[in-house]
Amino acid sequence: MAKAAPNLCFSPLTLNQNRKENFFSSQNGCFIHKPSLKTKIFSPIFSSCIPIRISATPTRTIDHQVTDYNAKILHFCQLGDLENAMELICMCQKSELETKTYGSVLQLCAGLKSFTDGKKVHSIIKSNSVGVDGALGLKLVSFYATCGDLKEGRRVFDTMEKKNVYLWNFMVSEYAKIGDFKESICLFKIMVEKGIEVNSYTFSCVLKCFAALGSLKEGECVHGYLLKLGFGSCNSVVNSLIAFYFKGKRPESAFELFDKLCDRDVISWNSMISGYVSNGLTERGLGIYKQMMYLGIDVDLATIISVLVGCANSGTLSLGKAVHSLAIKSSFERRINFSNTLLDMYSKCGDLDGALRVFEKMGERNVVSWTSMIAGYTRDGRSDGAIKLLQQMEKEGVKLDVVAITSILHACARSGSLDNGKDVHDYIKANNMESNLFVCNALMDMYAKCGSMEAANSVFSTMVVKDIISWNTMIGGYSKNCLPNEALKTFAAMLKELKPDSRTMACVLPACASLSALERGKEIHGYILRNGYSSDRHVANALVDLYVKCGVLGLARLLFDMIPSKDLVSWTVMIAGYGMHGYGNEAIATFNEMRDAGIEPDEVSFISILYACSHSGLLEQGWRFFYIMKNDFNIEPKLEHYACMVDLLSRTGNLSKAYEFMETLPIAPDATIWGALLCGCRNYHDIELAEKVAERVFELEPENTGYYVLLANIYAEAEKWEEVKRLREKIGKQGLRKNPGCSWIEIKGKVNLFVSGNNSSHPHSKNIESLLKKMRRKMKEEGHFPKTKYALINADEMQKEMALCGHSEKLAMAFGLLTLPPRKTIRVTKNLRVCGDCHEMAKFMSKETRREIVLRDSNRFHHFKDGYCSCRGFW
Repeated sequence: MAKAAPNLCFSPLTLNQNRKENFFSSQNGCFIHKPSLKTKIFSPIFSSCIPIRISATPTRTIDHQVTDYNAKILHFCQLGDLENAMELICMCQKSELETKTYGSVLQLCAGLKSFTDGKKVHSIIKSNSVGVDGALGLKLVSFYATCGDLKEGRRVFDTMEKKNVYLWNFMVSEYAKIGDFKESICLFKIMVEKGIEVNSYTFSCVLKCFAALGSLKEGECVHGYLLKLGFGSCNSVVNSLIAFYFKGKRPESAFELFDKLCDRDVISWNSMISGYVSNGLTERGLGIYKQMMYLGIDVDLATIISVLVGCANSGTLSLGKAVHSLAIKSSFERRINFSNTLLDMYSKCGDLDGALRVFEKMGERNVVSWTSMIAGYTRDGRSDGAIKLLQQMEKEGVKLDVVAITSILHACARSGSLDNGKDVHDYIKANNMESNLFVCNALMDMYAKCGSMEAANSVFSTMVVKDIISWNTMIGGYSKNCLPNEALKTFAAMLKELKPDSRTMACVLPACASLSALERGKEIHGYILRNGYSSDRHVANALVDLYVKCGVLGLARLLFDMIPSKDLVSWTVMIAGYGMHGYGNEAIATFNEMRDAGIEPDEVSFISILYACSHSGLLEQGWRFFYIMKNDFNIEPKLEHYACMVDLLSRTGNLSKAYEFMETLPIAPDATIWGALLCGCRNYHDIELAEKVAERVFELEPENTGYYVLLANIYAEAEKWEEVKRLREKIGKQGLRKNPGCSWIEIKGKVNLFVSGNNSSHPHSKNIESLLKKMRRKMKEEGHFPKTKYALINADEMQKEMALCGHSEKLAMAFGLLTLPPRKTIRVTKNLRVCGDCHEMAKFMSKETRREIVLRDSNRFHHFKDGYCSCRGFW
């Protein structure tokens, strides 16, 4: 193996015709060109199927027997009879064989990939002391390269004293084929150093190597060097330069070369089309194709394929169909790579039926054909179709590759088809593909998006090798499936294994937001700042969402304003944040800012603004946005939009209008919509309507205890204890269990959990109880009496008052007052809606202690300050 040349730079020096200079100068470490007035155009003659003519013939006299041996061996080689050729060559003496005979046998060994026989011929050559320079050396090196032993071929190459440009080019090309681009470039540098007269093929090959390595500066130096040697107008070299500049993301440089090229061939045009398409400049690429057609230049298969890829990327179905017609006229439709690209084009342009027609007409299909079709069904969200193709593939004996498997799993994930995903998992097990990292990551993603985190964790825990995608999939899956504690535990485990990236941050922040874990979120925010991840828009959006859900709305707005390029998600998060905190007018102002910025709202944005209006009691504004959505943006309302409107009417006391509105809906209301009206019935004490609404809710979700409890609360507040008892008995008979109310508060990074009616086990229970009794006494002194109707038990006032003191949110707020430093905001989160008595207690606490209290319940935020709440009663 030649020693690698040092990393040097090109220097454009003046030609010197009187003195021969090396391209390399060991003194100053710069490439210096070797002047040459000759230009040799290289022809790739190294293919094993192309014989090499040897013009020189032995000068000695050869008897008839020797000539007969050579003729017979050459004849066997022409017939492809390696066995007899080898038998004869082994019988012959050194003096009986000509150099071209050895070369012919080596060429046949290469063609048949007979490595053992070729090695034997090489052994005979060495034992007979036959020189391997010139054509025989080329044949021997070519044999080893063709049979996959380039290392041995290099040994032969290095021992040859006389090596011409064709052999050097062959070695440069072979290293490039196996992806060793650095060695190709090293050989090129040695060529120049030794004064080998490079040709057009040399430059074409080495430019591809620089492009593959992304070595733009060195490639530009080669560009300057080839111009000095006079290759600037050589068609094949300019085509390679065009491809090089496109690969280096320099489309303007590529166009400049193309524009100046007088002798353009179809490869020149194809390079421009494929280069623009691969650089995301599809319209320009298609424009080059149209120009090509206008000038009447003949296209080839590469042209058609590049244009179809461009049509697929831009969704230009009409042009794709026109190219399809042209391809049929040019008889390209029988080529499998054309058919695969064609069906991919139809699929990506949304014409799945067109893709299916192409697929069914294909005489020959490979795994790419099947995978493209599966990907089409995936994009269309039709996992059932993808599964049917999988079953058809099995029947036809086509084995799925990793791409096909991951495509089907992606289809199952998009459509939430867990059963289909499990079928694919069974196929993976049966075909021993469980060790593949890409397959495992796709499996976890599918299970996570189908809500089966237990199955996702089963795959994750058995993986021998995990990459960052594996960890991010699990963390993101836990966050999205409302398992924030598991997400944070997985994140902690990941930190011991490898460094998180920006995607990890975007996955773990929602877990902190879900728990209102402000301190933990701040720690992660610090990590983001130290590692420069805040410029990632996904991370920036997640940070805004974190602070919104932790009740720090001012900081959320500050971070939102710092996002340089806000997308629809950025605006929607901020609008929803204002809505959660009861700042409806601010939400409307932000929505209008978004529209002024040229961002069009989608259905999720309208859910956020309607939610904001309902939680602030903005009835007129809510209806205005509802009609804007329908009329101005042609967005058909979905159940979520209707739920917001029913909630808005219910919160503002328009219960009859809400009920009438529901009766006129074009789609059947779900339990969420009926539940919104039931909440309104509780707020405005409409028992008669509540009973009618409850019947509908119980029919839709008979196992949801929340609605039974809500109706029981309505009865309890009206002191209809027999009805409360009947409902509780019904819940007991059905085996349903009410979720216990629990609240938590984070102090010094530790989450402290409180459960309603179960405070005795807490180490600070006596102090908490004493503080609450003190607060209750002061409330009474100021004329604020307990709202015992929220105790929801049939007992005397004292017992009801004691029950109220055990509500989890009161316990958490009291603990915060006892342990947090003065003036520190108390932040409490509850899994259910806050009760009316706790709401009144929180207002009084904020006034009495001059502390701000932020309470996040299952429905919204409540900011208590100086005896007032931000909800203004709309909760």
